[in-house]
Amino acid sequence: MADNRTPEDAVKIIVLPCSGLDKEAGSASRELALMLSERGAPIVCPVLFERSPKRYEKALGGGRLVVIDGCKTGCARTLAAERGLKIARKLTITEAAKARGVKPGKDPHLGKALKDLLPALAEELLAAEPEETLPATGVQDSFSGTVTYREFSVDKFIFRVPISGYFFNENDCWARVEGTRARVGVSDYVQQSASDMIFFEPPEIGTGVSIFDEVGSLETTKTALDIISPVSGKVVAVNGEVVEAPELINEDPYERGWAVEIELTDFEGDRELLMDSAAYFDYLKHKAEKEHKELYGGQSGVF
Repeated sequence: MADNRTPEDAVKIIVLPCSGLDKEAGSASRELALMLSERGAPIVCPVLFERSPKRYEKALGGGRLVVIDGCKTGCARTLAAERGLKIARKLTITEAAKARGVKPGKDPHLGKALKDLLPALAEELLAAEPEETLPATGVQDSFSGTVTYREFSVDKFIFRVPISGYFFNENDCWARVEGTRARVGVSDYVQQSASDMIFFEPPEIGTGVSIFDEVGSLETTKTALDIISPVSGKVVAVNGEVVEAPELINEDPYERGWAVEIELTDFEGDRELLMDSAAYFDYLKHKAEKEHKELYGGQSGVF
């Protein structure tokens, strides 16, 4: 099939690949970036960008930033976050290859199996809509009630837990239930422990989930983690604000920082495996104090 896209169309994206060339996935990141460059997408060299960011100010202001990492280390994503860049789309070669039955090798040589995948990955990046525009389809207004909190401190850290209306699993993920739906997110403890959120990858709307399934993944300046659903059902909405601005999870983890909305199928059964707000407060207080004492020792106080 003929490609009708012009170079001007491709300029809508700017590519930041990783700088790792010691393994096959890193070499594939570079090769994929070159393929996109041939289609008109400017490349931001990570080494030069780190040394002289002004060099790329014009290019970065002319389109959506696509970040291509070789592996989950995410050096390119981290660099983008450190420079305050908004990531429109990201691709990790190891994960994309695994999903297609290819395992990148430890040798930097780019093998045929992985090389053959790159044209299709390039087409996906060129054709895809920016992830920031994901709508929060099906969002209900019934979650607008006031939330009140109880706090405790461990050394200099202050952790908040809603007084009521939320249910938690031991993965520190919550569900706020209203009628037949629940909003799901991560706790204040998670956002403080994980540091600044830089990327939220949501599930597709319509995805069926069981309790303790993954319902999205988060990347921070320190780590990557999965959101583990406290409830079973079907994903009916994604928080487009968090897709666009993941830092909302840090700013307001229990309200504006919700991740997905789920149509419940067996909440009565799920509830037996969850903690209510009061039980989670006690659980988290014990957990946080224990972890802090193991690392540093210290005092705590309850407010």
